[in-house]
Amino acid sequence: MSSDFRAAVLHKVGTPLAIEKISAAAVEPDDVRVRIRATSLCHTDLEVIDGSLRNPLPMVLGHEASGVIEEIGRNVTHLKVGDHVVLSWNPHCGHCFQCDRDQPILCDTYIEAGPRGMHFDGMSKAALASGTPLAHLMYLGTFAEYCVIPAQQAVVVPKEIPFDRSCLIGCGVMTGVGGALNVADIRQGDTVMVFGCGAVGLAAVQGARLAGAGTIIAVDLDDAKLQIAARVGADKCVNATKEDPLEAARAATGGRGVDVVLESAGHPTAFRQTTEAVRLGGQVIWLGKIDVTKDVSFRWGSLMGEKRLRRSSYGGARPRRDFPLLAKAYLEGRLKLDELITHRMKLESINEGFDLLRAGKTIRTVIDF
Repeated sequence: MSSDFRAAVLHKVGTPLAIEKISAAAVEPDDVRVRIRATSLCHTDLEVIDGSLRNPLPMVLGHEASGVIEEIGRNVTHLKVGDHVVLSWNPHCGHCFQCDRDQPILCDTYIEAGPRGMHFDGMSKAALASGTPLAHLMYLGTFAEYCVIPAQQAVVVPKEIPFDRSCLIGCGVMTGVGGALNVADIRQGDTVMVFGCGAVGLAAVQGARLAGAGTIIAVDLDDAKLQIAARVGADKCVNATKEDPLEAARAATGGRGVDVVLESAGHPTAFRQTTEAVRLGGQVIWLGKIDVTKDVSFRWGSLMGEKRLRRSSYGGARPRRDFPLLAKAYLEGRLKLDELITHRMKLESINEGFDLLRAGKTIRTVIDF
């Protein structure tokens, strides 16, 4: 196979991605080469383009993807050529302070190496035609026809699931469903409120349903997104421009407040409202985010009453366990993914996709190779 292939490269913050030929590094003993079949556009990619998430450049963005393994390193025994895989952006060493405490999302090596845009071995796995090494977003860089990654980041899923659906599992769906199933303690009959009905929020609605929630309240500013929320499991939909979410929370619970709040809007107002909407002793799970340099303020009284507040970046993911389970749930009709895809396009149109995302006009745009 030729080592030259097309990719979308970010050279400078605030500029469009450039579609150009790049080359892949050789497959190291613990690596695999994956032919990307589908990848989707996530807000994290947009944060890098717009400069609120700072990374070294030039860089290949993209981290929510699926594809087919075309080459494996000599030390790789649990994967084979032809496997269909979903990619995970959270490699971890397995033996550092955080990994030993069952927190791979905080792996010392993962945290330390990520800002450099290189892999754990300190290498770039791709280069520009000039030979300049390329950085990789979140250890992947999937806005490309191929990527070379450590084998632990490729997780086998059933071949029956289409690539444009399976790619969603690798980030947004895992975060949302996992936030409800792995992080929150949702009990049978609980009342759950989800702020934000993008891909993560719609996945969180479904995770709450799978966990046995009795009533699910979805909150957004867009009626079209709320209609999708109703289709995937929300019992009540609140447009926050027309109705007070806090009043809706109280009305659904006899004035008590909801049992669990999952926030995926990534907005200071939504963060504040989560702590007001939850009942005494209830749980708040923050899945959304804002610029890491910005402040969010809260009314102190809203934090009292034994409320449990937790931030989660990846929904407590254990990719080798969870990705196949989510794919199986889709194939069995228990997890809806088709509804999350609002646009499909080719790699050449990727900047149009980010314009849609920036304007809030898409849930997930999938790049189909």
